[in-house]
Amino acid sequence: MRQSKSPHRAKKTQAYRQKVSELVADSPVHRIELVLLRVYPRRMVYSDQYVGPVAAACGRDETGIVGVVLWNEQTEKVKVGDVLRIESGWCRSRNGELVVSTGKKGTMQILHR
Repeated sequence: MRQSKSPHRAKKTQAYRQKVSELVADSPVHRIELVLLRVYPRRMVYSDQYVGPVAAACGRDETGIVGVVLWNEQTEKVKVGDVLRIESGWCRSRNGELVVSTGKKGTMQILHR
């Protein structure tokens, strides 16, 4: 009888870098790395779920381009040309295009400036 997945395999899966071409709408983003191509002006959002600054952006990897939503201090930290890593985020479809974000629980790192 086969045993269940080993802890080593689970760690390897978590460390796997997703590519833009592998993204699926309404699914989690475990880890993706993108070069930021453009950051649009930030705006203030007032809703029941969130109050604060939001900015749209777009990024790419070797397989394609994807929209990015930046929240709070992320809107001030990032610049065009930065290499970002988003972990534990989400992917949605907006107006027929894929968009990724950290959401409430995810993290974003600037890997290279």
